[in-house]
Amino acid sequence: MCGIVGAVAERSITPILVEGLKRLEYRGYDSAGVAVFTQAGELQRRRRVGKVAELEQALAGEPLTGHLGIAHTRWATHGAPSERNAHPHFSAEQLAVVHNGIIENHEELRERLKGLGYVFTSDTDTETIVHLLHHKLAELGDLTAALKAAIPELHGAYGLAVVSAQQPDRILAARSGSPLVIGLGLGENFLASDQLALRQVTDRFVYLEEGDIAEIRRDSLQIWDVAGQSVQREAVQYHEGAEAADKGEYRHFMLKEIHEQPKVVQHTLEGRLGSDHVLVQAFGPQAAELFAKVRNVQIVACGTSYHAGMVARYWLEALTGIPCQIEVASEFRYRKVAVQPDSLFVTISQSGETADTLAALRNAKQAGYLASLAICNVGTSSLVRESDLCLLTLAGPEIGVASTKAFTTQLVGLLLLTLALGQVNGRLEAGVAAELVEELRRLPTRLGEALAMDKTVEKVAELFAEKHHTLFLGRGAQFPVAMEGALKLKEISYIHAEAYPAGELKHGPLALVDADMPVVTVAPNNELLEKLKSNLQEVRARGGQLIVFADEQAGLGNGEGTHVVAMPHIHDVLAPILYTLPLQLLSYYVAVLKGTDVDQPRNLAKSVTVE
Repeated sequence: MCGIVGAVAERSITPILVEGLKRLEYRGYDSAGVAVFTQAGELQRRRRVGKVAELEQALAGEPLTGHLGIAHTRWATHGAPSERNAHPHFSAEQLAVVHNGIIENHEELRERLKGLGYVFTSDTDTETIVHLLHHKLAELGDLTAALKAAIPELHGAYGLAVVSAQQPDRILAARSGSPLVIGLGLGENFLASDQLALRQVTDRFVYLEEGDIAEIRRDSLQIWDVAGQSVQREAVQYHEGAEAADKGEYRHFMLKEIHEQPKVVQHTLEGRLGSDHVLVQAFGPQAAELFAKVRNVQIVACGTSYHAGMVARYWLEALTGIPCQIEVASEFRYRKVAVQPDSLFVTISQSGETADTLAALRNAKQAGYLASLAICNVGTSSLVRESDLCLLTLAGPEIGVASTKAFTTQLVGLLLLTLALGQVNGRLEAGVAAELVEELRRLPTRLGEALAMDKTVEKVAELFAEKHHTLFLGRGAQFPVAMEGALKLKEISYIHAEAYPAGELKHGPLALVDADMPVVTVAPNNELLEKLKSNLQEVRARGGQLIVFADEQAGLGNGEGTHVVAMPHIHDVLAPILYTLPLQLLSYYVAVLKGTDVDQPRNLAKSVTVE
């Protein structure tokens, strides 16, 4: 979730480092810093709490000019947000380290290093790394050898970058559980935790594998694998336009990404639909063979991706009859699991680097699952590389911390998986695949129609201006949609929001309903509509204010305390995807009214690569 940028070049690298940090702001952070080996032959740093703009202002007042440097945006795990805890961390003014992840044995290392005479100036686990490296460097005299010697003593997850005043011609990098990518230039090379940070200087990248150590010089790159063997990693050319990191005409990245959903859903469907069926090979060359053996599905994910998995359970069991379990990754990875026979293990993640989901996948490899499948937005991610099969969601870079287009493309990918499994196993009713494939072709248009209600939803958002609590209701596959709506509202507007199956109202939540508790409901025109109407009457009878997103054919209208937003009619199976959009818009406009930081809500980060 933190951001790393590094550069070694003939030109001054400070502007490159700062621009890289700006491009990583979407990940969430609380402080920023930069260390540069200056033209005066000294390793110097600037650190500031708050936004990268604060760091940039500090550099304007006290410039750092040099050809080698590293930079970092920190999201606090050990020690409160403060300048003393911000990266880079130094040892003896000779060595600098930036680090993503968590060193689990930092307390033990700290005591040992104190015994060797090292003085700690921060509360972070990262400072143990830089002092340990300094100790090894003093013993071995070479930075690369020192890093190789230190790595076995670091327990936990890390992506780290190191520079030394003694060897100021190189950046050292190591990756274990936290992604790193090397950007290749002409007479210059770069390092980052996300290629997006380097798109302004290169479009050629080398992705470090788990356990890799890299030595990056201006005109060379050397990589050693986890066994210490020198290896070559493939250079990949990145074609995604840099405009993905530009808000364009929109006020916030979140609003831009909400409106990109028809386009990215179209991208996700392209090349994956036949005339009347899903192309199973889109999941990988062995997909058909493996899918034919699947008798159970286990889905594991976190946050928004977990809600996508909950919807998929309804689809899988209703359309194919294949039993499906869904569990939060942080719970799944720490309990003993009874693995059902012939189970497909499915992980869902926007980044593909979510620590709990990745750990759950690695545990699953030892647990006897039939195969693993990743639904992911980043093709070069650890989750994709370590899974047997994958389906990329093709949402493009998602900058806003609150996920929008990543969620809807995950739903599309999971529906494609449902149909593919049903086709291969002969479990779909006659004509269902052809019907839903045709509906999927129309889906981008339907999403565009839903987004055309933007101004209507903006008006509805005014009802929440003075509210502090909200209930979201849904039935069937719309219950996870209600959960996602509640999550979005609390993430970016800081309004307390909860979601319930509508039928659960009378079992407790109804006690909360009054004129100050808006109740948001999603109401597609399906077999549960009449039941849902009864639930809405329960709310109105207690003076509750209803906001209902209802199918235009549902027969619901405005009334006292009831505000109905008519939704385009859509096939019931695809309704969860469509009904997600107005809830995203509602959360966005409420947050704007509240004056919160929409794209970077407090305390949250984009890619959660620590537990």
